[in-house]
Amino acid sequence: MNKTKLALASLLAIASASAFSQAAAPAAPAPTPEWTITGNAGLFSDYRFRGISQTDKKPAFQGGFDVAHSSGLYIGNWNSNVDSDYYTGANIEMDFYAGFKGAVADTGVGYDIGAIYYYYPGSARNSQPGIDNKEIYVGASYGPVSAKVYVPIGDFFSAQRNYGGKSASGSFYIDLSGAYDLANVGAPGFGVVAHLGYQDLKGAAKLTPYNKTKAEDSYLDWKLGATYTFGNGFVAALSYIDTDIDLKNTAASTRIISGATGVFSVSKSF
Repeated sequence: MNKTKLALASLLAIASASAFSQAAAPAAPAPTPEWTITGNAGLFSDYRFRGISQTDKKPAFQGGFDVAHSSGLYIGNWNSNVDSDYYTGANIEMDFYAGFKGAVADTGVGYDIGAIYYYYPGSARNSQPGIDNKEIYVGASYGPVSAKVYVPIGDFFSAQRNYGGKSASGSFYIDLSGAYDLANVGAPGFGVVAHLGYQDLKGAAKLTPYNKTKAEDSYLDWKLGATYTFGNGFVAALSYIDTDIDLKNTAASTRIISGATGVFSVSKSF
């Protein structure tokens, strides 16, 4: 073989190797989208909000969606059926929220700042004043634990508008929560959750237990539960929920809607 043929053969070999290398190289990962949309839906044996049943201890179907930007900005909506007697004719709760979340440098500390509007369509029927609520919130998290404070803007759940008396503004709620994935200790799919809440109440928002004559200006609620995530993404949860206040839906009701209970749910995010 002469030098010209040898050089040509070498060039063809190099070109073939290069083409094979390019063909075999893994595809570049898809860029992270700036915007994401997620949804969620679930069936619950009871809807407990800050420890108090919103469905007169009956089942609830709940769901919503979130739109998030890579910067940390997000907006969303969440909905649940509620007891119409408790909400003066409304049978659905619609929550609309927006905020910004992120992390503090490399400290592992996360933050979440936003506002939420609770809307109860139909609560103003039959000449009723209607019910809604607006709150701002500030939260922080580190590892499996988080804390968040909710402060109402104006009349807390329209208490003064519906019941008279002093303004309910100045009420606030503190939420301390934790969640731990038991896969870390050899139980894949399982997790535990815990929560402790403190509700401070002002003016017309104070609550009177059914067996007392004096209104309470605060109460505690707590939750302890377990979860299991199936391979198809469904999550089953069982939680024990209780408060330190005894409330009835209406004076004629026999149900204690703030007492100890177990809540079972099946939900999925998509």
